[in-house]
Amino acid sequence: MAIPVVFDTDIGSDIDDTWALAFLMRCPELDVKLVTTDRGRPEYRAKLACQILEAGGRQDLPVGLGTEWEGNTGQTRQVPCAEGYELSQYAGEIIEDGVQAMIDTILGSPEPITVIAIGPLPTMRAALEREPKIAENARFIGMHGSLRLGHKRDRDNVIAEANVVNDPRAAQTVFDAPWPVTIAPLDTCGIVQLEGEKHQAVVESDDLLAKAVMANYATWWMRGKGAESDPELWKRESSILFDTVAVYLAFAEALLEMEDLPVRVTDDGFTRIDNDAKVQRCATAWKDLGAFEDLLVERITSGGGQNG
Repeated sequence: MAIPVVFDTDIGSDIDDTWALAFLMRCPELDVKLVTTDRGRPEYRAKLACQILEAGGRQDLPVGLGTEWEGNTGQTRQVPCAEGYELSQYAGEIIEDGVQAMIDTILGSPEPITVIAIGPLPTMRAALEREPKIAENARFIGMHGSLRLGHKRDRDNVIAEANVVNDPRAAQTVFDAPWPVTIAPLDTCGIVQLEGEKHQAVVESDDLLAKAVMANYATWWMRGKGAESDPELWKRESSILFDTVAVYLAFAEALLEMEDLPVRVTDDGFTRIDNDAKVQRCATAWKDLGAFEDLLVERITSGGGQNG
């Protein structure tokens, strides 16, 4: 039986959320019940999510608008992809109170929900504070933290990872809640990048979902500083696809080295291994990164030009 999932995303900031949502829709192991937005700008993010869901033939899924937020809401380089689209066009349900939708989905599920969260966590924090009982019928899987290594471009430095440092209090609330927590820190997710034939398989795919991902990626890249010196880079390689690893961890761990570690979120946004902290399940190294990349490509391009 497929695993019931609530997917919480800050799609519209870094482009990896778009790839992760596409991957999620193509994982038969997962049964998505609700998509919610996080990190503020809820309507902008929902418009992007709805269009990706439509491209993947999943316009049946409800989309909940997360909280407005006064913190760092990140980039908005995908704005052109959202322009001209109205949420009223979406065939599925648009839920204004995404926090309550998350609570109702979790509490109403006959089996525990897997919450996959791939951004800063103000919406998740709001849900836990409004109804702490959700932790009794859910587990949390997140793309959060940096334990022993940083990402591909700064590998040797442990950093205050963006999804944590942009709202440390929310991360503390989520990590310390009485539910099982699994994280994909930069140690593993920070080196996932498609290049060569793997990336070309997505670029050249006639799959409608893959085309939507690439259209968003091209827009995102061309509105960034890197495009000034290399406007064609998006055709040759992906950005770092951090968030896709959290989706994988929702249904499998075989390609990763997992450790149960006591992890504390500090007030300045670091994730420190601390013997006095709650134990979290952490993906700290790859057993077979290449096999994961192959899986990611195969699934995102598997529609063969058809919705589904």
